[in-house]
Amino acid sequence: MAKYSDIKGFTVQTLSTDTVANQGAGGAWASGGSLNAVKQNLGGLGSQTAALAVGGFIPSPPGGTADVEQYNGSSWTEIANLNAAISSNAAAGTTTAGMTFGGAQPPSTRQKTAEVWDGSSWTEVGDFSGVVRQALVGGGTTTAAIAAAGYTTDYAAIVETWDGSSWTETTDVNTARAELAGFGTQSNFLMAGGDPPPISATEIWNGSSWTEVSEINTARGQLKGSGTYTSGVVYGGYNPPTLYANTEFWDGSTWTEVSDLSTARRRLGYSSTSSSAAVAFGGATPSSVNVTEEWTAPAVFGKQVEGQLFFNSTTNTFKETQLSVPSGTWAAGGDLNSGISAGMGAGTQTAGIAIGGMTGGSYTPSTKTEQYNGSSWTEVSDLNEATSSGGAAHNSPYANTVRFGGNGNTDKTETWDNSSWTAVGDLNTGRIAGAGYGDSSSSAGYAGGDPVSSNINENWDGSSWTEVNNLNSARRYGGAVGTKTAALVIGGDTDVPGFPGGRYTARVESWDGTNFTEVGDMNTGRAYVGGSGTQTQAIAFGGSPPSSYQSITEAWNGTSWTEVADLTTARRAWASGIGTAAATGLAAGGEGASSVLAATEEFTASLANKTITSS
Repeated sequence: MAKYSDIKGFTVQTLSTDTVANQGAGGAWASGGSLNAVKQNLGGLGSQTAALAVGGFIPSPPGGTADVEQYNGSSWTEIANLNAAISSNAAAGTTTAGMTFGGAQPPSTRQKTAEVWDGSSWTEVGDFSGVVRQALVGGGTTTAAIAAAGYTTDYAAIVETWDGSSWTETTDVNTARAELAGFGTQSNFLMAGGDPPPISATEIWNGSSWTEVSEINTARGQLKGSGTYTSGVVYGGYNPPTLYANTEFWDGSTWTEVSDLSTARRRLGYSSTSSSAAVAFGGATPSSVNVTEEWTAPAVFGKQVEGQLFFNSTTNTFKETQLSVPSGTWAAGGDLNSGISAGMGAGTQTAGIAIGGMTGGSYTPSTKTEQYNGSSWTEVSDLNEATSSGGAAHNSPYANTVRFGGNGNTDKTETWDNSSWTAVGDLNTGRIAGAGYGDSSSSAGYAGGDPVSSNINENWDGSSWTEVNNLNSARRYGGAVGTKTAALVIGGDTDVPGFPGGRYTARVESWDGTNFTEVGDMNTGRAYVGGSGTQTQAIAFGGSPPSSYQSITEAWNGTSWTEVADLTTARRAWASGIGTAAATGLAAGGEGASSVLAATEEFTASLANKTITSS
């Protein structure tokens, strides 16, 4: 029976603007009215149309100020001063019921004092119950406030809550810090970034405990933020020697980089109540400024959905929403329990497995196996035989994989059933440094390797290995992605100095289950390369010519390679191939310039709207 859509077609939604990833992705900064005085390290409270700039550090005479200015959405007006000059202070509340607490008085005396604003004057109220501190964050109201972290004689983890009459110490944050961003209420609060040294850690408070959640994309201190614990923005900051204009949007689970401030700066003032209508004022560039900028994100927006087709009536274009691998970036994940290089891997970014490898300075082959849950690694049952530089069915599930070959030119094969390893049929030709591919414990392939760079290719059916058609170019230490019938072998060491293009090749070959075919070369030839993805969409990352360690990442679209965001840490020879999709790859461990690494990095690509053209 014919489908209605086959006969009549289907409706394409018409939109005046493109869909976006989240509310923040549609936001932008615009100029607002300037403060009356240049200042930095100031407290801020309120909203975009009703804010207070409280205290701060002024350059002449240098030191804290008691000045307070009020913003009406277009201009600032000086109002009643604080009782005492202050800088590096936190604030909470509104323009009719606000408060400031902590900070430093001239020249550098840290404070535990608090003052409350009733709309016309400031009144000193109860001091912190704990130690004095500055460069802290706060939020809430004049009857239910929170003061978190800061600087005492060192970076502090202290948290206190205010009930309208007194302060009470409560559960410390997990990571002591100062000069950070924070926003929310006394019972639901978020803090991100900070010093020392500049960090990316984010923590959420539920009224009784702090939980570490997804980190901001750019580690920095001296930043500020606005919003709630489920929807917020952080902006500005400093990580020597760089001043940042970066803005990141928090959707309750992840951070996304969005439109930058017009003026990069640190130690700025902020309103703290909204992620869609914030205001940032003052700060240092590095000199103190009086600049004000207003952040506005749309209250109503079209959210991107992968596979969505729509017509943009403003640009008169048809568009499809799809993952854009070239726009992906790397972010830190949880460290392995043991640093390894030349390991094998399988699974996905949220459910991966790292197998064997070499540990420590002695580069000793290991039996260790670790599993990844998207944030941390757990050691599970060991291999039967210590090995490194072998192959694995990289595109298999982490609970149903197979590893083979490796150190000592072994022919051994072991399968994993999510609880233990079992020795099974041997390779026909034992070898090290081949490229492994496959999608389960009973479906895999192993191409190339040593001794002497080889073009041998064998396929595994769950019980035995069969020699099949060879690679066109013999090589070792190449990367691989894909399944038993649809794979790529990427780069490698040909061990031939005169090999066309160089010994460390950029050549890539595609396997269709019967034959290998040469396809588009990478831009940079290298061996010891890692890979994630499929035959038609992949990333290749890191690697090494003879005397360097690479951070290069390249994306494959089925036709050609494009250089994209680099790894944070240059490395080679890790548990390559963790990540069955190019948009969600994983690099775990590896050999760095000075040590064997435990560091994990996660590659994530976001959705993008691609214009559909006729040809």
